[in-house]
Parts: sequence; C-alpha cells; structure tokens
Amino acid sequence: MPLQYKIDVLNALKQKGYTTYSLRKDNKLSQSTVQKLREKKGVAWENIANLCALLECQPGDIIEYVPDGGEAAE
Repeated sequence: MPLQYKIDVLNALKQKGYTTYSLRKDNKLSQSTVQKLREKKGVAWENIANLCALLECQPGDIIEYVPDGGEAAE
C-alpha cells in the first residue's frame, strides 16, 4: 500500500495519556481499529480524523505516501 504510518500511533497516543483500554471504553476508537493500528494497517478517514483530534496534529503528521519503489517522497 502506498500509504504508511510515519509514527507509531499507539505509542504517540500513550504519550498523550491514552491507553488502548481508555480509547475503547470512551468510544474514541474501536477494538478493530486499535488492532489495525497495531498491525500498521490502514484505517478509515473517520479514524484518521479522530487520531488527529486526539494527537492534536494533521493527517500528514501521521501518514505519508510512499511510491511503489518503497522510498519515501521528499
């Protein structure tokens, strides 16, 4: 997939004080979304928006486009 995470999203959330339990309990992210983040799989735009709100950042701070050759764009 040409989009990949630039950061470890779950670690960034942890640094902001969120645990996977609190994210699920407070309905911020579903269990399946948390699992996708663990596996570095893509998530829905709605979840990207939620992550941006939680991390106080822009989508480009979380994901990047990587051409098929595997080298990040500069």
